[in-house]
Amino acid sequence: MAVGALAVAGLCLDPGLTAFQTAGAPGFSETFQPTRDHRAIQYTARAAADPISRLNQRISNGQIHLRFEPDSGYLRSLVAALDVPIESQVAVFSRTSLQEARIRPDNPRVIFFNDSTIVSWPRGGFIEAAAIDPEQGAIFYTLQQRELGIPGLVRNDTCLSCHVSSATLGVPGLAVASVVPASDGLVSTAPFKITDHRSPLAERFGGWYVTGTRIPMAHMGNLVATDPSNPTLTPTSDSIELHSLSTKFDTRGYPSTHSDIVALMVLDHQARMIDLMTRFAWEVRVALARDPAGDGALGRDLTNWARELVDYLLFIDEAALAGGGIQGASGFAEKFASAGPRDRQGRSLRDLDLQQRLLRYPCSYLIYSEQFDHLPTLARDAIYTRIRQVLLGEEKEPKYSRLSPADRRAIVEILRDTKKGLGF
Repeated sequence: MAVGALAVAGLCLDPGLTAFQTAGAPGFSETFQPTRDHRAIQYTARAAADPISRLNQRISNGQIHLRFEPDSGYLRSLVAALDVPIESQVAVFSRTSLQEARIRPDNPRVIFFNDSTIVSWPRGGFIEAAAIDPEQGAIFYTLQQRELGIPGLVRNDTCLSCHVSSATLGVPGLAVASVVPASDGLVSTAPFKITDHRSPLAERFGGWYVTGTRIPMAHMGNLVATDPSNPTLTPTSDSIELHSLSTKFDTRGYPSTHSDIVALMVLDHQARMIDLMTRFAWEVRVALARDPAGDGALGRDLTNWARELVDYLLFIDEAALAGGGIQGASGFAEKFASAGPRDRQGRSLRDLDLQQRLLRYPCSYLIYSEQFDHLPTLARDAIYTRIRQVLLGEEKEPKYSRLSPADRRAIVEILRDTKKGLGF
């Protein structure tokens, strides 16, 4: 599902769009050399074990009944069944999806997500979704918006034509992009950028609506390029801080009037983290299929791959916030922070900062995910080793000094209380 210009949760990128830029040099090569049907992967052949496949089973067993509503079809019932909060709604109006003909600034595509599932819908269209299989990464689905006796989401691997690219590290995955949209939502020829938490805010959210009660820093959201000969976006005070989508278009049918700045920033972090875990797992599985005992080359690769993943997990290269911080309005921040495990002092990796950075304690909450727990043992051990090296001060490279002694101590204490196996 194309988010902004590339893909989050089952939407497809316009195949004519190829000029993207990623945020920072990847530690992995841009392509995954074996095919996804390699005997160690079997992405197509293996039965999925993701939240949507589990929901489909409950629907077919009569345990869950999706309710169809006149304005939004199965959308509200589906996100509730998947435990995806309405407060997570973000809206993208660039025409970069499988359903681009329906999408425009007055009819954006809305996206809802939790840690493992993403649901998307443009008003008048069908539902697109992606769920994270603990071993296979992103699996893509669609659900038609017409009343059915027993509705079910259908796996749709045609989405992989856009959802496997260098932007997703060469594996089935997710990416968030910032584009330059015209007044009708069509994307200009200007290069677009794949963004994550390392991207300066000034480069993010082109083609998206961005709402909140406090957004002091310039960003590319809420804007269209009005001059086709000079496709640029110039932020203004009105474009930077938008309080409600209802001031931009008729919001009937949409579950929320927000495209929350905090939700957008969390999604920016999450998409890349999921792809990193998928790629790391696939690399190790293929290497072990080739040599079950492992070899020297695999050992060196494990070290390099773990370094890339842990740098991201610990927000080492995160772009700083400025201007006194941000504040959303949808309730997403409160919903997000309430979901995580807490240590004996009541602290959580889901506690938000939003003044100078995203998280109060800079370590990804996805360390608790099913996907992380299902990483091959060699991969997980390499990650744990690298986490200890960084947090316990063994890594002396200057860039790691951005983690203060207080940050390191708090993260270690939280993980010691809430995550087994790290060896602190």
